[in-house]
Amino acid sequence: MSSDALVLGGGLVGAATAYGLAREGLEVTVLDEGDVAFRASRGNFGLVWVQSKGDGYPDYAIWTRRSADLWPSLDAMLKEETGVSTFYEKPGGLHFCLSDEEMEKRKALIARMHNVHGAASYGARVLDRQEVRAMMPEIGPDVVGGTYCEHDGHASPLYLLRALHDGLKRRGGRVVTDARAETIVRDGEGYAVTTRAGTFRAGRIVLAAGLGNKALGKEVGLDLDIAPLKGQILVTERTKPRLSMPTHVVRQTGEGSIMIGDSHEDVGFDVSSSSDVMATLAARAIRMFPFVKDLRIVRSWAALRIMSPDGYPIYEQSGSHPGVFSVNCHSGVTLAGSHALALAPMIAKGALGEELAAFSARRFDAPAN
Repeated sequence: MSSDALVLGGGLVGAATAYGLAREGLEVTVLDEGDVAFRASRGNFGLVWVQSKGDGYPDYAIWTRRSADLWPSLDAMLKEETGVSTFYEKPGGLHFCLSDEEMEKRKALIARMHNVHGAASYGARVLDRQEVRAMMPEIGPDVVGGTYCEHDGHASPLYLLRALHDGLKRRGGRVVTDARAETIVRDGEGYAVTTRAGTFRAGRIVLAAGLGNKALGKEVGLDLDIAPLKGQILVTERTKPRLSMPTHVVRQTGEGSIMIGDSHEDVGFDVSSSSDVMATLAARAIRMFPFVKDLRIVRSWAALRIMSPDGYPIYEQSGSHPGVFSVNCHSGVTLAGSHALALAPMIAKGALGEELAAFSARRFDAPAN
């Protein structure tokens, strides 16, 4: 069971990278843990988001914008190759402010981003209440203003995952389920990965197992400081089209349901839903869009983000195990464009580009005295 590349993890990060590697002509096998995994990809809110990303970390702002620019091409490729729609739309996105204090902080953030990247490049602008209401007529009275970015959009994480898996298979790749990586050892000029489904070999290995990367990294000389951060989401019944574009915490899906999210809870590996957080999310959504109070909640869930100490991705090739790469991030939908069409070609060539140096795990090394 040999391939050119093994991708450990079949979520959005692993699937996008695997699809990109297959597009580069590599024979790719994805080893997926199965339904016992945390499945962060299936709990994703679904934004392709640029505004506010990389405040104080310009390299991340550039990488995020690059991914947003690549998303239309990725979406078109997947639709042509698989017939699966990811429900991707790029109408821009809105961030609402519910107080004058929030508005002033938001203005300061946008000013900082403009100063670093230039207003035209960054593409976000500050709106007063009247301007927001012109774009989104159903806002509530508590919305005092907000910001709009033309590069923002959204997609369905589930359909994206399906399309990436299907696209990979149509390019000769395969996905092996119930195949959690247990050990990674050298095997001639490549590596062997043992799983309960058998032993798999390849010259390239990509660690894309989410929070599982921490343990896998130790097998190949990578010290990956990643930890879980819980987020909860509410989903309403389907309704007629009400939202013309996504906001940072409320969006309408292609099927018509309203998704409400964006909690941040440092509670370890707890994936239970909690009524107090759900109540807070619902109350905020109603302040933004009063019509939400008349909709029934039909689903809720919690999922775990994969977070580094500073919140930015970690992309690394092992120094002790050349050909072994690790991909770690919490923005599996937003960064799918970059992972498939920018990162994967680098991995296929055997080296990460200089533009990814800022995302090395070495940035967390303690400075020498």
